[in-house]
Amino acid sequence: MKTLVWVEHEGGELKDATLAVVTAAGKLGEVHLLVAGQDVGSVAQQAARIAGVGKVHVADDAAYAHGLPENVAPLIAQLMGYHDAFLAPATTTGKNIAPRVAALLDVMQISDILSVEDQDTFTRPIYAGNAIATVKSSDAKKVITVRGTAFEKAAAENGSAEIERIGGTGDQGLSSFVGQEVAHSERPELTSASIIVSGGRALGSSEQFHAFIDPLADKLGAAVGASRAAVDAGYAPNDYQVGQTGKIVAPDLYIAVGISGAIQHLAGMKDAKTIVAINKDEDAPIFQVADIGLVGDLFKLLPELTEKL
Repeated sequence: MKTLVWVEHEGGELKDATLAVVTAAGKLGEVHLLVAGQDVGSVAQQAARIAGVGKVHVADDAAYAHGLPENVAPLIAQLMGYHDAFLAPATTTGKNIAPRVAALLDVMQISDILSVEDQDTFTRPIYAGNAIATVKSSDAKKVITVRGTAFEKAAAENGSAEIERIGGTGDQGLSSFVGQEVAHSERPELTSASIIVSGGRALGSSEQFHAFIDPLADKLGAAVGASRAAVDAGYAPNDYQVGQTGKIVAPDLYIAVGISGAIQHLAGMKDAKTIVAINKDEDAPIFQVADIGLVGDLFKLLPELTEKL
C-alpha cells in the first residue's frame, strides 16, 4: 500500500506536524511525501531526511506559493492515481485541503485518527473526545487526517529518500491570494511546545491576560494558550486557542489559569502528561482532569508562583 503525506511547511522550514503523520502513514505501507510550493528546494531536502520515507514528490510552482487548497487539492487528486491513501495533519491547513481531495476522489474522509488498526480500520474521537469510535472504510482510496498528539514523531534525520520533481495542475482560477497577517513570537509553537500556560475568561481583559500569563510563560520557556472564551472575548488572538475548535496539544506540562474546563477545551488538552489547574471555583470541571489543583485567586497565586520560579 502506497501512502502520500502532505508536507506542511512555512518560511522554508518543515513543520513538526508532518513527522507524526509520517509515523501514521508508515503503519499503512510505503511512505511518499508531497512538497508543494514555490522555491521549496530546502523543504524537499529536509523532507528527504525524515526516517522511513521512500520518495519525496516536489511540485515547485507559483500556483502553490501560498498553499491555496483550491490549487493543491487537484494536484493531490492527480497523484492519488499512484497512491492508495492520502494523509494530512489535522491542522488548519490539513483540514482545509483533505475534504477537497476527498470530494475530488468521491470518497469519505476519515478525520482526526488516533490509531491505525489495519489498512482499512482506524480509531477516532467522537463527542468531543468522550468516546472513541472504531471505523472501517471500504473505499479503495483513503483520505485521512491525523491527530498529531496520538502518534510519535518520526526522526527528522538519517533518512535518504529519493526526490522526484513533478509537474503540477497549475492555478485553477478559483481563488487568489490577497494577503496575510502573520503572528511572530519568540515562544515555542503551541502544538509542539513541551510546556504551555493557558489563560481563560477569568483574567478579565486582554491587558490582564498578558500581564499575568506572559511573565509565567517567559520564566518557564513555555508557549501561551487560551480558552475559546478568552479568545472570543478578545483577550488573546485566534492562534492561541486550545480546544476542539482550536489546537490539539499534548505537552509535558499544561498550566490552566482561570479556565473552568468546558468540554471543548478539555478535548484539546487532556492528553497532556501533567495538568496544573488554578481556579477559585473548587467545583470547576478542570479539576477532574488536573494532576495538581490550586484553589484560589489567580491574581494572587500567579504572581507568587512566577516570583518563586
